[in-house]
Amino acid sequence: MPENNPNGTHVASSVDYLILGCGSIGYNVLYELLMETDDIIIIDHDEKKVQDLRDQKYEAFCRDISDTEMLKDIPDPKVAFVLSSDQKANLSAVRTIKEVNPSAYVIARAVDASGKDIYHAVGADVVLYPQEVFAKKAVHHARKLQSSRQARKLFELLSSWRGTLGIVTHTNPDPDTISSAMALCALGKAASKGNLNCKILYDGKVGHQENRAFVNLLDIKMERITPEARAECNYFAIVDSPGPGINNALAKDDHVNIIIDHHPTTDTKNGYDFIDRRPDLGATASLMAQYLQELDILVDKNIATALFYGIMADTKSFRRNTSPLDLNLTAFLLPMTDNELLEKITSQSVSQETLEVMGAAIRNRKIVSGYLFSNVGYLRNRDAIPQAADMLIQLEGVNTAVVYGITDQLISFSARNKDLRLNIGQAMAEAFGEIGEAGGHSTMGAANIPLSVFSMARNKDDLLELIIDPILRKFMKIVGVEEEEPNEV
Repeated sequence: MPENNPNGTHVASSVDYLILGCGSIGYNVLYELLMETDDIIIIDHDEKKVQDLRDQKYEAFCRDISDTEMLKDIPDPKVAFVLSSDQKANLSAVRTIKEVNPSAYVIARAVDASGKDIYHAVGADVVLYPQEVFAKKAVHHARKLQSSRQARKLFELLSSWRGTLGIVTHTNPDPDTISSAMALCALGKAASKGNLNCKILYDGKVGHQENRAFVNLLDIKMERITPEARAECNYFAIVDSPGPGINNALAKDDHVNIIIDHHPTTDTKNGYDFIDRRPDLGATASLMAQYLQELDILVDKNIATALFYGIMADTKSFRRNTSPLDLNLTAFLLPMTDNELLEKITSQSVSQETLEVMGAAIRNRKIVSGYLFSNVGYLRNRDAIPQAADMLIQLEGVNTAVVYGITDQLISFSARNKDLRLNIGQAMAEAFGEIGEAGGHSTMGAANIPLSVFSMARNKDDLLELIIDPILRKFMKIVGVEEEEPNEV
């Protein structure tokens, strides 16, 4: 502990921490800092409090923190905490510290929420309003408690089951839904002590080149969802899809036991044994990683790699719909991932058809008031449509990109959005939800319209040209696009 010299001044030229005002908040800050260092000086106007601190061998000075001379003979602090309950004194102290030592990092206490801007104006680097800090901490603990309860509830449910659990991915599964299914398989095995068999069931196809590499390199076992495969299952779970019949092979009235998802939905159906929907997360894989973390279940290398890539892919390398929890959970997974496998997954070549679809998307683009629309025509690989949307949203002057095409079964739309005023997922649901499946997040959305809606049409390309104008006019009306001549640059 640094010593005071006889005239009450500190002999060192600098100090790690300076605490101004040592009430209940200041004393708690002191207690936390002492776990790191004892290079701390305290200033308070209360003589008795200062003497008590000195009796406890803390270095304390009795001074008025609003006095511009309060720092006389005090070493330059690296970090200063200004924590008294007097707003005027705190502001004066912040100003004095910054004038005497501009490089000091100042953390100040605001006595009321409305005064936070004033502290920044006089030089405070961080301003804390204790009631707000407490509220955020309380909510954080409440959410953590809720997630822990959900994890235990799911574990207890799975531990009571025997037989086969069919885990249904969304149509044309991507790494988020596949990795979530893998994690649920691992959780089911651990909970039931191997007495619950799990099957990953999917429909559509794994079309994106990185997704195919993901499945092959991690040796992921998936089965087509057929009547025979469904008959073997005693229970069903849906991962990364809001409910039965919503972007998956199940019918809307099919019985499902478990739903785990991160998409916004208006589905209020009850009767599930377990449901956990968290639209604030960037990926369902994050949710599954949190279960494994909360339950302290050993995560093997392939599952950790799959979940890490699932989060990375769905958040577009953490640039889209990413929450702090997504980042925390990728940090949890990172030490267990296989970097060599990740490198192989993400360095796949682009297929000829994908290249042709992206070329068509570029050639056929039309821009209206910052909205880009592109018709790529008939295609077999529907996964090329979102890849084209990801590319076109990067164009200068484009705030929203909508790319659409037609397959043997449906008309598929993919949208990307940078306009903060628009929730593209809600817009897609409103525009297309009555005739197909549609939804998404504020920055990305999708819609699929089954061709059965247009059963009388013969030629697919003609059908697309015939119906797309009225459909897009409805979408443009919803998002508020002004009528103007399309810019076909």
